[in-house]
Amino acid sequence: MTIHHLRRNYTFGSLSRSDLPVEPMQLFKDWFAQLHASELPDWFEVNAMTLSTSNLAAGVSSRIVLLKHLDEDGFLFFTNYDSSKGHQIAIDPHVAIHFYWPIFDRQVRIEGRATKTSAEISNNYFESRPRTSQLGAVVSPQSEIISDDAQLARDMDELDKKVGGQSIPRPENWGGYKVTPLMMEFWQGKPSRLHDRFRYQLNEPTGVWTIDRLAP
Repeated sequence: MTIHHLRRNYTFGSLSRSDLPVEPMQLFKDWFAQLHASELPDWFEVNAMTLSTSNLAAGVSSRIVLLKHLDEDGFLFFTNYDSSKGHQIAIDPHVAIHFYWPIFDRQVRIEGRATKTSAEISNNYFESRPRTSQLGAVVSPQSEIISDDAQLARDMDELDKKVGGQSIPRPENWGGYKVTPLMMEFWQGKPSRLHDRFRYQLNEPTGVWTIDRLAP
């Protein structure tokens, strides 16, 4: 079979204007809670999201990161600030994130600004991570070229022996970002590709969200 024959019909549900709350975060939380409460395969990560960043020299880059906290103001994830995404966010804080939930035929597309979280928030999350993840965050020069496949494993072992049973402090170059949304689009797959799409856009001076229906 060739690729152009690959097609799945979307029949899970629909989305209408009467379903939409005034604030888009409420709809996101409702969708997320519904997904989280469902019977899902073990491999499916509910909180996986595509993060896209850019700068004039490197263009646009995308990768999967994990959503680690959600509040009324935005979406939190954690990473190495010296990584390629960290450098790009430092140059241009405007980012896009995307959630794809094929089990419910849904997507959520978000555009907004990324800002570093407080040291307290980063410390609290770092302390909650498994010890191996803490060690990895310390020794990994994320996004840099490494020539020895086994070097990181050796560095982790050496650091683990060095600190013994003591706690591992968070590296200063590792922490959280919050993406504050300026636009959120909700997509519900429909039969015959007549999908339901609604876009929320924030009027920053007033704090009011406007809602538009988009053609599929």
